Amino acid sequence: MNDMKKSDFTYDLPEELIAQTPLERRDGSRLLVLDKQTGQMEHRHFYQIGDYLRAGDCLVVNDTRVIPARLYGQKTDTGGAAEVLLLKDLGQGGWECIVYPGKRLKAGARLTFGDGRLNATVRQVLENGNRVIDFECQGVFLEILNQLGEMPLPHYIKEKLTDPDRYQTVYSREPGSAAAPTAGLHFTPELMEQLKKQGVIFAPVTLHVGLGTFRPVKEEEIADHVMHAEQYFVSPETAEIVNQARQAGGRILAVGTTSCRTLETVADDNRTIRPGQGSTDIFIYPGYSFKAVDGLITNFHLPESTLVMLVSALAGRESILAAYRQAVERRYRFFSFGDAMLIL
Repeated sequence: MNDMKKSDFTYDLPEELIAQTPLERRDGSRLLVLDKQTGQMEHRHFYQIGDYLRAGDCLVVNDTRVIPARLYGQKTDTGGAAEVLLLKDLGQGGWECIVYPGKRLKAGARLTFGDGRLNATVRQVLENGNRVIDFECQGVFLEILNQLGEMPLPHYIKEKLTDPDRYQTVYSREPGSAAAPTAGLHFTPELMEQLKKQGVIFAPVTLHVGLGTFRPVKEEEIADHVMHAEQYFVSPETAEIVNQARQAGGRILAVGTTSCRTLETVADDNRTIRPGQGSTDIFIYPGYSFKAVDGLITNFHLPESTLVMLVSALAGRESILAAYRQAVERRYRFFSFGDAMLIL
């Protein structure tokens, strides 16, 4: 299976099916339910997801919070415009960033944002063209960022987001992502309460989503693709909840590919989850044997992306492409603000 080509994961998507804005009702989105054993499909709505879950099932959610990581400012010396996108917190006020215009921002360049409320110095130019930038401000950095920054929506969303909270899950807690774990956007507090009453268990992990999530696979041989690394955290409490749910016969369902990649990173060969934190660049594509995850709640992903390869590893490439064809025929909404899929 490891000689699969990038072109094996392409499909035709009319541009008008790329969702530009969130639905008014989070759980009003459609839900394509795919049986990974048989390839059978059902078409429902997200608020009906409880029909497919049993008492004792464990839903693992990613509680990361998107930070308004796009900053517009000026170069201190010339007053020329500069745009900075925060990617990764390096600690002590330092961040790895993407900058525009790239060529002019060399090491030592000074930047200012929000009439001097936030200042920055380019510390280092990395091999990949990103910059390490040190920020200084009076007050709490994340609070000032919340006032000055913009949500870094994916490139395929052209509409302005009127309510930034709609690009956060209702259970988001830990700031640090450059993009939302979008499968979780469909949950409402009421739906979660209803599922808990049904006996469904929720457990949080944290994986800070990087913009590498949207990076296309350039290599035709997918095994040659190098994954971006992302920071994760799994608490001892979550590890215990997941392990106990499995021992009691419950299914482990990842809410989103980020939760899935986190669980697969920390699972051992006995399917036991180990607590821990670190950086993961796990790349899951067909031929991969899942150690932690029995099912997945996910959105519809870009053609030839690592995420469409991940769902193909779980449900089979043919089944996934057939489901995507049917979703296109039935005018489902695609990508970050789009509809959802349940793979069981």
